[in-house]
Amino acid sequence: MELQGIGIGQGVVVGRVVRMPDPLPDPVAAASALTPAEEGDRVAAALGAVAADLLARAARAGGVAGEVLGAQSMMAEDPSLVDDVTLRLAAGATAERAVFEAFAAFRDMLTGLGGYLAERAGDLDDVSQRVVAHLLGVSAPGVPDRGHPFILVARDLAPADTATLDLSQVLGLITLDGGPTSHTAILAREKSIVAIVRAIGAAGLTDGDEVILDAANNLVITSPSAEQLFEAHARVAARAARVLAPLSPGRLADGTPIPLLSNLGSADGAASAVALGAEGVGLFRTEFLFLDAVTAPTVAEQRTEYERMLRAFPGKKVVVRALDAGADKPLAFLNDAREENPALGLRGLRALRASEQILRDQLEALAQADAATDADLWVMAPMVATVEETRYFVALARELGLRTAGVMIEIPAAALLADRILQHADFASIGTNDLTQYTLAADRLLGSVAAFQDPWNPAVLRLVAEVGAAGAALGKPVGVCGEAAADPLLAVVLVGLGATSLSMSASALADVRAVLADFTSAQARLLAELALAAEDAASAREVVTIQAAKFLDSSSRVNPPLQHTLERY
Repeated sequence: MELQGIGIGQGVVVGRVVRMPDPLPDPVAAASALTPAEEGDRVAAALGAVAADLLARAARAGGVAGEVLGAQSMMAEDPSLVDDVTLRLAAGATAERAVFEAFAAFRDMLTGLGGYLAERAGDLDDVSQRVVAHLLGVSAPGVPDRGHPFILVARDLAPADTATLDLSQVLGLITLDGGPTSHTAILAREKSIVAIVRAIGAAGLTDGDEVILDAANNLVITSPSAEQLFEAHARVAARAARVLAPLSPGRLADGTPIPLLSNLGSADGAASAVALGAEGVGLFRTEFLFLDAVTAPTVAEQRTEYERMLRAFPGKKVVVRALDAGADKPLAFLNDAREENPALGLRGLRALRASEQILRDQLEALAQADAATDADLWVMAPMVATVEETRYFVALARELGLRTAGVMIEIPAAALLADRILQHADFASIGTNDLTQYTLAADRLLGSVAAFQDPWNPAVLRLVAEVGAAGAALGKPVGVCGEAAADPLLAVVLVGLGATSLSMSASALADVRAVLADFTSAQARLLAELALAAEDAASAREVVTIQAAKFLDSSSRVNPPLQHTLERY
């Protein structure tokens, strides 16, 4: 039997299922035998301990995982939650019940708001469980330790669990909830974990079931046949050999260079990215410096971290995104006011303009780091919508001594105005995650509309084509730094639409490098034309897959992992 889901990465693994333990039961609603002050002391100690533990995990994890765990640590000591707990203690509740009720109330509020904030509700549940467990003196529910490798099945995974998975034990992940850009999916990509999220029917899997987790084809195969197991093991071996193959620059079959870059959330992942063949950095997220800060970091503090990143890539391009706060990343010193729809509110460059000194300090720190190192530093503004915003950011970057300034294309308006925007910007980088969500009106972190979050949609591809055409006409580079670049066959289409570089999780570099080498520029353009002419994402993917198979057959160069995907049609 086959279970459909959303695959993360291109891998395949074979193993036996272990289910995540059930959460702690709800604390009993009973009157406390202690005074409110005594219970308050217990709560304060538990909240502090959990916050410190999450911060320690964040420091160990680094990167995107560190950012997520840092945000969770802040949740544990959120003043509004503490005030709510205090009121419940004053009414006679136990510390355990007061924490449970306060977190549940806050969770319900976030769920009601929908969008980004609703997706963070699960993170609150995890923090609540950890605090209650500390109060009870028991271990918080977490990933089991079975002493042998297994495939973990869970409703969803808390960031603290995903970030610290023992990769020698956990072969892969299957979750019932989540979407392609949920925290589980993002962290799975960063840690190169093969995963299927939102797997329909996975609730029926039991401990010990043997399954094939096929992320490349969005499938979980239960009770696999001997033939299916043989094929899966062959694909595992072929992919392992591919990852270990000598590294070479990204290029098409006709020699056209397509630099393959890495997306990074901190300098901690730089060495690994280089080892996996990253030719530079296409997206350096700077939020990790700000998320757990009470005040904005100083120029000196930022400069230290930027220099660390730039020194890891001597002579290579490093594209740094200015602080992208707002939506699911509110900051007390920037934009903590409640908004009805934060995904469409004061975020990205809009928030930075409202607090321009924060932007000036960041650009000044980057300029100083650039002067002290020999990497090729590029900076870009997030969430640009207009030509005027482009002129503003580029002028400010120039004023502060930065040589190469560009913009993120994440809003349809910016894609449609790319021919005018690129007259002022030095380059554009397409963030396909946000571009897809805004084009399809489907929150990229909301599981209920995950099916719409598909960058193969011809409407999204048409916008990418607009940017590619503008870049070609003006001689300006156009990169893609969204997760779409990590899909090997879609990467070929993106190049055919005009992308001149691709940036992705470092774990995806080997697959994309190998598949790009199977197609010429002319073939990439033809595949792009076929995708644009399709009616929907599924038909775009299908027609491109069929034509790609014909190209491979005619050239007698068959790429085993890609060929397996093509044969499904």
